[in-house]
Amino acid sequence: MSLHQFLLEPITCHAWNRDHTQINDGSQWIKAHELKEHNGHIAGIDWALKSDRIVTCGADQNAYVWSRKDGTWKPALVILRINRAATFVKWPPLENKFAVESGAQLISVCYFESKNVWWVRKHIKKPIRSTVLCLDWHPNNVLLAGGSCDFKCSVFSAYIKEVDEKPASTPWGSKMPFGQLMSEFGGSGTGGWVHGVSFSASGSRPAGVSHDSTVSVADASSSFLLLLRVSFVSENNVVAAGHDCRSMLFNYDDRGCLTFVSNIQRNTSTMERFRNMDKRATTEDRNTALETLHQKHHSRDKQDCRKFCTTGIDGGMTVWDFMTLESSVQGLRIM
Repeated sequence: MSLHQFLLEPITCHAWNRDHTQINDGSQWIKAHELKEHNGHIAGIDWALKSDRIVTCGADQNAYVWSRKDGTWKPALVILRINRAATFVKWPPLENKFAVESGAQLISVCYFESKNVWWVRKHIKKPIRSTVLCLDWHPNNVLLAGGSCDFKCSVFSAYIKEVDEKPASTPWGSKMPFGQLMSEFGGSGTGGWVHGVSFSASGSRPAGVSHDSTVSVADASSSFLLLLRVSFVSENNVVAAGHDCRSMLFNYDDRGCLTFVSNIQRNTSTMERFRNMDKRATTEDRNTALETLHQKHHSRDKQDCRKFCTTGIDGGMTVWDFMTLESSVQGLRIM
């Protein structure tokens, strides 16, 4: 570890060049350039490693793209058309555009229009309802994740047809028009301001850190729909149910990890499927009735729970026996 002191004032943001040697002479840090154009607090800066361009944003509600010519950094003004301070800026992997987040409850995606020789911005507005504090780009250069003050982390499409190739399908979806909300996490009354967000290398998992000192990871490949009820069935096992037509068993181990164990669902016979189709007057076997909208323990004693039951909007109730479940699912141990 090495500590380096640059200024007496606080450092609000920083960025490295490609080889991490831009201001290092081998023995001490020296000031090589000073970029003066903003007339307010600078909140975000990012350095494009391939094109060697710097983008900055700040409280003056503008962004600047800096390009080096003949050893001097030249700024290009990017008018964001926002009425609040910009809070964060980041280049995507291909560096052909950039995204700026702000207190204006929107995300500005900016790209260079060669015909008119200026930077153009497009806004992602809905359903953002608070200041956006952080963002990260998906490896495909199209999707981006943003964290905001409403405790939510959202994944949006930032596809710009003028500069992007048509993206391939991802676990987040196949249709990606600009501004499309692909997924959203949090915001259920718990958590805190999302201060940082990052995609995994594959892009299937975004992680976020919140003001309540928690780290959250979401998975695009997860097929879980909205869960409405949850209950412990033993000291380390939890059963949850909701809009997924099934109950789900989770295990919480001694290391503090919550792991999905198995689906708990009823096998429907062919005759029963035909009966359900006749009841709904349909010709297709579409399971539109959710079996497990609610969940309740059959036993009130969580230390010695042997059975639990689920009810749903199909008018049925199912009683589940743990001994039967353990024998039907290989390697399952609940009790």
